[in-house]
Amino acid sequence: MATTADDRRPKYQRIADALREAIESGEYGPGDRLPGENDLMAAHSVARMTARQALSVLRDEGVAEARKGAGVFVRDFRPIRRRSIERVGRDQWGNGRPIWAADIEDRALEVDRITVTEESAPDRVNAVLNLSADATTCVRRRRFVLDGKPVLLATSYLPMQLVAASPILQEDTGPGGTYARLAELGHEPAHFREEVRSRMPSKDEAAQLSMGPGTPVILICRTAFTDEGRAVEVNEMTLDAASYVLEYDFDAGAKASPTAR
Repeated sequence: MATTADDRRPKYQRIADALREAIESGEYGPGDRLPGENDLMAAHSVARMTARQALSVLRDEGVAEARKGAGVFVRDFRPIRRRSIERVGRDQWGNGRPIWAADIEDRALEVDRITVTEESAPDRVNAVLNLSADATTCVRRRRFVLDGKPVLLATSYLPMQLVAASPILQEDTGPGGTYARLAELGHEPAHFREEVRSRMPSKDEAAQLSMGPGTPVILICRTAFTDEGRAVEVNEMTLDAASYVLEYDFDAGAKASPTAR
């Protein structure tokens, strides 16, 4: 039963909630067409603008998508289960597999818009990598597209003095990616730290990720350390929050590494 507080919410929000519940219950499945504006106007005795706002809520949440000339449909997109610990394990990149392969199963992923440059890193990155202000870094920028949908932007910073003249400066770093190449250079990653937060996307981020208004991004900053505790990479990632589930699987009583503090 609706509460008094529920009744005070805008009518479009209550209609959106009802549609969302119908989707979650299976009444509307992936790819199904949702009631259109005319249907909602008749069913709820509301104006067209109210019906339009209700459908916009679901589109902004990533639950539904509009198809030009056809209507609004339940989004047929499985969220990516990002296995944050498993994906960076040595068994992954050490055997020539890209770390993102742990997330996508048999789905089609493309890494596009790859650029590799030599730049001065931001102060926050220099501080983590323990670099002087005049030091340069190898900066690798990538966009990840899954099933035709952009889902992730990533920018990696690596000390140029460590990776100069190595395949890390190429767009294609080879089997196992950057971490396998670091291991070959004598700087094998042995420990990782991830910091996670969230905010609304910038205009540029929303455009690059093809995001509608109202959907936040997840920001993950991962630092890779050698066994001696030296930071060898900082990777700043921007994820479409509607496209991801973050999964962390770890044992109770695990002790933090000194590099994590």
